[in-house]
Amino acid sequence: MSAVVTLGETMALLTPPDRITAGSALWVGIGGAESNAAIGLARLGCDATWIGRVGDDDLGTAVVREIRAEGVTVLAGRDPDAPTGMMLKEVRGGRPRRVRYYRSTSAAARWCPEDLDPVVDVVAGARVLHLTGITPALGSGPLAVVRRAIAISRDAGVTVVLDVNHRRALWTDERARSVLTGLLGGVDVLLAGPDEAAMLLGEPEEDPSPQAGTDLATRLTALGPGTAVVKLGELGAAGADAHGAVVVPTTPVEVVDPVGAGDAFAAGFLERTLAGAPLADRIARGNACGGAVCRVRGDWEGLPFRDELDDPAPASAAVVR
Repeated sequence: MSAVVTLGETMALLTPPDRITAGSALWVGIGGAESNAAIGLARLGCDATWIGRVGDDDLGTAVVREIRAEGVTVLAGRDPDAPTGMMLKEVRGGRPRRVRYYRSTSAAARWCPEDLDPVVDVVAGARVLHLTGITPALGSGPLAVVRRAIAISRDAGVTVVLDVNHRRALWTDERARSVLTGLLGGVDVLLAGPDEAAMLLGEPEEDPSPQAGTDLATRLTALGPGTAVVKLGELGAAGADAHGAVVVPTTPVEVVDPVGAGDAFAAGFLERTLAGAPLADRIARGNACGGAVCRVRGDWEGLPFRDELDDPAPASAAVVR
């Protein structure tokens, strides 16, 4: 059994070199918050499983193949009647500007609780179940899948982690708050950005600061989770648990592509969680992984390996031949 099980939709990712015109080349990759975290965990030496649903098509095959190639155990249902979801990065001046999603009729949108029947023992046998707020936003079926996965985990004593990952393109703040706060009674660890924390608390968003982060994290624990972390970007992250609140700064990096940084944070945080590390150490590992991803183009390609974090080479290091 894997130490961590993640569950959610992974899509084909299409990226052009710049603005799309007739005849533009498109780089085909994959992307999904939960599989990104699973890949990050695998690179850090942890056993990880991704549970998902794709179409019975070439893109679905590519998704499964790519995730499996990274050392993640893949348990993906194939839908013969619905396609694998897609997302398109719009690029301007060589930098990603916006992501468009084509997923409303995807295979994952047709997920239902019965689809978990073959993997109940896998979920129950994990140490951690990692979820995001994206899956319940896909529709009533995926929401029911998440609820069942949480119920299985609670019955088996599995730690449940939820990364909010709020997508306003999928649902409103009000609907997200209603659904996600309803799930938090079964969640042990909550990861959120300051805007997501404010959304869950029903408050206006404020400019992030370390002090605001600790305040938000502390108040999020009142919603149910024993541990809450608020990711503050270049300011690091703040967290709160039964031992109190902490702020952990991060090392500044040159940002090439910030997409996927939150998933990388989750991977680092979970890796140290499995090791039994205190909250500050878990956050520090998350910060390091998030920064590594920001330096590389792509949602997950820059996810670091364990040796890169444990023994980082200085910027002026000579090339090893």
